[in-house]
Amino acid sequence: MESVISKKITTIAIIGNPNVGKSSIFNQLTGLKQKVGNYPGITVDKTVGTLKNKGRQYDIIDLPGTYSLYPKSEDELIAHRILSGKASEKPDYILMVLDACNLERSLLLAGQVMDLGIPVSLVLNMKDLAEKKGIKINTFQLYKETGVPIILTDARQNEGMDGIKAMIFEEKFGVAHSFLNLKNILPESLSEKIKQRYHLHTDFQAYQYLVFASYDLKVTPTEKKWLLDMATEYQCDIPALQIAETTARYKEINILLDKIVTKTSTTKRDLTQQIDNLMMHPILGYFFFLGLMLLIFQAIFAWAEWPMDLIDTGFAAISGWITETLPAGVFNDLLAEGIVPGIGGVVIFIPQIALLFGFLSFLEDTGYMSRVVYLMDRVMRPFGLHGKSVVPLISGMACAIPGIMASRSISNGKERLITILVTPWMSCSARLPVYIILIGLTVPDDIFLGINLQAIALLSMYLLSTAATLLAALVLKGFIKSREQSYLLTDLPVYRIPRWKAVLLTMYHKSKVFVLEAGKVILSISIVLWVLASYGPSANMDAIAQERSLAMTAASDTEIEELEDYYSSKKLENSYIGIVGKTIEPIIRPLGYDWKIGIALITSFAAREVFVGTIATIYSIGGDPDNEMTIREKLDQEVDPVTGEKVFNTATAFSLMVFYAFAMQCMSTLAIVYRETKSWKWPILQTVFMTAFAYLAAFITYQIIS
Repeated sequence: MESVISKKITTIAIIGNPNVGKSSIFNQLTGLKQKVGNYPGITVDKTVGTLKNKGRQYDIIDLPGTYSLYPKSEDELIAHRILSGKASEKPDYILMVLDACNLERSLLLAGQVMDLGIPVSLVLNMKDLAEKKGIKINTFQLYKETGVPIILTDARQNEGMDGIKAMIFEEKFGVAHSFLNLKNILPESLSEKIKQRYHLHTDFQAYQYLVFASYDLKVTPTEKKWLLDMATEYQCDIPALQIAETTARYKEINILLDKIVTKTSTTKRDLTQQIDNLMMHPILGYFFFLGLMLLIFQAIFAWAEWPMDLIDTGFAAISGWITETLPAGVFNDLLAEGIVPGIGGVVIFIPQIALLFGFLSFLEDTGYMSRVVYLMDRVMRPFGLHGKSVVPLISGMACAIPGIMASRSISNGKERLITILVTPWMSCSARLPVYIILIGLTVPDDIFLGINLQAIALLSMYLLSTAATLLAALVLKGFIKSREQSYLLTDLPVYRIPRWKAVLLTMYHKSKVFVLEAGKVILSISIVLWVLASYGPSANMDAIAQERSLAMTAASDTEIEELEDYYSSKKLENSYIGIVGKTIEPIIRPLGYDWKIGIALITSFAAREVFVGTIATIYSIGGDPDNEMTIREKLDQEVDPVTGEKVFNTATAFSLMVFYAFAMQCMSTLAIVYRETKSWKWPILQTVFMTAFAYLAAFITYQIIS
């Protein structure tokens, strides 16, 4: 039965250079039918979509964008492992996406892919731009030279997508003619030995096994030794082999281009160059980038305010309805005081998360993000970082985990390690709920020079984390030694109008991941918190219950409500979670925090975004069942019994934001750092240093403001 089912599923891998429209084609084919996971045995995220036709399923894998199959970055290693079948089931077909405006660069990777012997089809994307530049491609001649089907597309405008689908459904892929004869580069007898040992079919597959032997961590020590011994026996200098192969490929590419490409002169003004005169200006470019970030944060506050208030009020109403409708008891309390406030603490921030990811997708789709990489390279170098480090760092503003994974595109080991270690200091989307709730409580919603003060406060937190990130990188540059040279290779694609469908898809998928992943953690912790906050040592709880009963009997009607609040607070203090909070309160009191905030700090080490859910749960427990105050209103009214002041005053709020800006409070990030560095040394040092620095910075902040 399993064999019958497996025959109904065909696997297709999409591969191409960065910025050739590969992801556009993938999104057009799969739409919402996508899922994100990991390649087996590899930490790189893979995106797999499905396409169905007449009862047959096609699994489409979106491979990382890469310029070649040389072992210089993990993206290239992933492409090699997938296409060779080492990381998962080998794809049945390959959809090779080329840039019609830059065939020379695209054909380097395409030639290597075709030489693997897997059935392939070529997609010449951006045909509209090629036409505007006066580039004409003889697709029939290209078909004759390569022997594989060819489709011209403009994925942004959905042109040619029906042709791609028809080709997939009819499985019109072809095994290409040999693009490069390797017999003059790799000894034929060595190639045969490798092919026989690993049951390979082409010389280039054998060549790939040999050159990746030292880089592929999944190659067993025995196999690695055998391959390197063969290289030594045949006097093969692997770097020299790569140079020889590249030189030979470009010779073949130039011969092919002479046959298939003709160019006509065009006098059309280059709009991209005109825009770049501003965007890439050595001074104005940075001011434009900073201004753009300010506008984004302004929009996050302005556009998300109404849906956030609606969600906040809605969950408060749901808690009140549950309390009034369901029978009184433990289950009622769990729902109204634990689960609903916990879920509300996640859902309320969907508008900001969606907007943040939407803006990042917008910048990527217009072509501006590549300019940021190039522009920031000169800034990053003095700090021991790489121009490509800006992509992980900006990604870290959404989430540190994909940001750290994005560092694989950095080939220099030292720069990659520094990027991994400092990326968690970028203010990620998990910190955004903390910033927004605290800024909303303490910063007035006033306008200064046409800009919302709350937006300025939020931007200030992001600038603070960015400054700390660069300073930390500078310190690490002095500690981590390396003689490895680095360089920047990036595309500057033409400016395009963003594809709103792609932006909306990104917002949907990222928000979904945030809700599902963060929601599971927050919901679990909310339930545990409710239990720990509702129960405590029986002797203490019985004494409080007896004391409350006596006090209530003797109380007047006007005193009952006051006594309810008093004993609810006392019960919480003597609960298990209250005991933990009270234990650490002397340590955190210099930062302006009480024991309730201490509980939120502890739970936040599972995930930062748990803070709001924890606070929502803690301040809901034991409250008035008829009171439907929102999270913001509850926090705003909380008073410190020691000082008589608001708990969440300006000094405490900014101290908390600074602490959350610098502390390593994400178990998932620690796990990713371990998987990326293959050592527990770095995540442990990272956690200790970041937490100690966060405590010191929060202490200084509180003492100055208070």
